[in-house]
Amino acid sequence: MASLRVGLGMDVHAFGSGDHVMLGGVRVPYTQGVVAHSDGDVLLHALCDALLGAAALGDIGQHFPDTDPRYRGICSLSLLAEVWSKVSALGFSIHNIDVTVLAEAPKLAPHRDAITQSVANALQLQSDQVNIKATTTEKLGFVGRREGLAAQVVVLLERA
Repeated sequence: MASLRVGLGMDVHAFGSGDHVMLGGVRVPYTQGVVAHSDGDVLLHALCDALLGAAALGDIGQHFPDTDPRYRGICSLSLLAEVWSKVSALGFSIHNIDVTVLAEAPKLAPHRDAITQSVANALQLQSDQVNIKATTTEKLGFVGRREGLAAQVVVLLERA
C-alpha cells in the first residue's frame, strides 16, 4: 500500500534594490529586487519547505541557515536539488505540486510557462505535475502595498 504525505510551504521577501526577482528559478524583470541572504526565490523556498515538511525533515532554515556564509547569494535551484536529494532518498516521489504566488507586481502570467518548466525540470517531473498560479491581495497588507511578495506551495508525495 502506498503512503501519501502532504507538505505545505510558505515564504515571504521584502522588495529592495535590484532589477529583477527570481521565481521558480526564472529571472523575472522588475523595478526592484528582494532582500534576502540567498537569491530570494520565494517560490523555490516555499517548495523546499513543502517538500521537507511532507517528509518530516524540518524546514529550510534548519538545512540552510541564513547565518551560514556558504548560502550567501546561492541560487535556490541548488537548495532545491539538495532538498530533493534528501527527500527522494527516503523513497518518496512527487505526485504533484501546486504553487500560489502572492504579488501585486511583477505580473506572473508572461513567465508562468517558463517557471512551470523550470520547476518540472529541476525535479524531473512532467509539466502537468506542476501548477503555478498567482493572485494579488486586492491592495491589502504588505503585498498590496507592493512592499514584497510571498508564495505558498502544497506538495503531495508518495512512497510505494
